[in-house]
Amino acid sequence: MHRVLAVIGSCLLAFTATSQAQTPDALARRLQQRYQGIRDFSANFVQTYRGGVLKTQSREEGTVAIKKPGRMRWTYVKPEKKEFVSDGTKVYSYFPLDRRVIVSDVPPPNETPELFLAGNGDIVRDFTASAAEPAVPGTVAVRLTPRKKEPEFEYLVVSMDPGTYQIRALTTMDRQGGQSTLVFTNLKENTGISDKEFAFRIPRGVDVITNGQTN
Repeated sequence: MHRVLAVIGSCLLAFTATSQAQTPDALARRLQQRYQGIRDFSANFVQTYRGGVLKTQSREEGTVAIKKPGRMRWTYVKPEKKEFVSDGTKVYSYFPLDRRVIVSDVPPPNETPELFLAGNGDIVRDFTASAAEPAVPGTVAVRLTPRKKEPEFEYLVVSMDPGTYQIRALTTMDRQGGQSTLVFTNLKENTGISDKEFAFRIPRGVDVITNGQTN
């Protein structure tokens, strides 16, 4: 799965406590409460990436749809079209310009941030919480470090609305020193997204690589 993908959570309940007075642990608990009430989620996103071994910088745009448990569709439209789809069992990475589809098994729950967002994890159980600077002005943030060392990322920073705890941005620090930030807009929750949205049909004439082997 694409390393710099990252995230989601959302809102269903409106909490009245002032988040400015909350500890990181309290914010993590509020986020988990909110997260448990979300069955599906869609949004537009802008993803920026900087750093890493090659000191690269990039900016991409697209849409995302997520349905628990484990279903995701990330559709990138700028600057290059590509798709990453999980049906809960397999992950399909489609690169139209290369005419290539990579098929792999869904990794363990917390190995990638994407699966954490798709309902395969528990914030309070699986992460330790600490203070962090938000990625979006007017939001509050908590840094989540996995209790078990993960190969893909060191920690996440979740930026959320201070009143509703709706996730507005997710920042991931990977183990190559790269930082990826997803900022979400036009968020919609619990709209009843069909499972058909996460069924991927392999286009004709593409190379298919399954678990490292070309078919």
